[in-house]
Amino acid sequence: MDITKVGWTTAGRRLTAAAGSVVGERYDTNYDVVHLDPGGPLAVVADGMGDGPGSTVAGSTAVEVFVREAAVGDGAASLRAAVARAQESVRGAGRTLAGLTGCTLTALVAAGDASAWIVQLGDSRAYRLRDGLLDLLTVDHTIAWVGLLHGWFAHDSAEAATARYRLTRYAGHPDGPEPDLINVTLQPGDVYLLCTDGVSDQLTYENLTRVLANDDPGAAVHALLEDSLTAGGRDNATAVVVRVERTV
Repeated sequence: MDITKVGWTTAGRRLTAAAGSVVGERYDTNYDVVHLDPGGPLAVVADGMGDGPGSTVAGSTAVEVFVREAAVGDGAASLRAAVARAQESVRGAGRTLAGLTGCTLTALVAAGDASAWIVQLGDSRAYRLRDGLLDLLTVDHTIAWVGLLHGWFAHDSAEAATARYRLTRYAGHPDGPEPDLINVTLQPGDVYLLCTDGVSDQLTYENLTRVLANDDPGAAVHALLEDSLTAGGRDNATAVVVRVERTV
């Protein structure tokens, strides 16, 4: 299992990040894409929809375009523009492919003022562990999320399981929906997790909380991915863990 590690400094904060991904037992190919930018505080995960060529192309295209465009500007407007360009590129690639071409896109981008932007499109997730409390910062853009919120069906029902795969927003959507943008402070001691549903669907809240309390992001990523395999490896699983410290 290969774990990538980088370190960043921004606005009096030192960010230590690690990322990794495993195929699992369901697929022969990994349709997840993960990027830790060596040049600055930027992390992205994407999860292709389905198991065809459109899944592979969507993830790689969305991440490549978003990373390139996000590095050009600064702030919410620039990030929305970066996602819009990624949307256009994924839809363009899909015109030459049979079947669905789409993926999720979840990113953390430091804002330069001891804060960061969380960018959310789809049902990959961003969590934050602060003072022992694990918060889910993002909303799943799925019919399952809407249905559970409004009591349309029980969480363990067949309807919920089916609705889990009906995304309302994703990169490559014909309507080009905007992402959610969330600005968060980077407090010393914070630990951020970006992950695909191969992690969040298989590991419990308690498991995530325990693993993210590890001081070493690389060890945390390794444990999360190993735990996803132990839980059954029912999907590709990808995780990025970012720990925040004050610079000396």
